[in-house]
Amino acid sequence: MGIDIKFPIGLMFSILGLILTIFGLFTNADAVLYQRSLGININLWSGSGMLVFGILMLALAWKSRKTKTK
Repeated sequence: MGIDIKFPIGLMFSILGLILTIFGLFTNADAVLYQRSLGININLWSGSGMLVFGILMLALAWKSRKTKTK
C-alpha cells in the first residue's frame, strides 16, 4: 500500500500548532484573555503540543518513506 496517513496528519498538526503557538506568543501579556483559563496561556501550551506532535508525525512519515525505498 502506498498511502501513508502520517504525512497529512503531521502537516495539519504542524500548521495549526504553529498558528496557535504564534498567537499565544503575541497575546502572552493579555491577562483578560486568559482569565477564564486561570491565567494559563492555553494557546501557547496547546499549540506547542500540537507542533511537537506534528513534527513527530512528519519525522515518522519521512523515516517510513526512507526505509521503503531501500
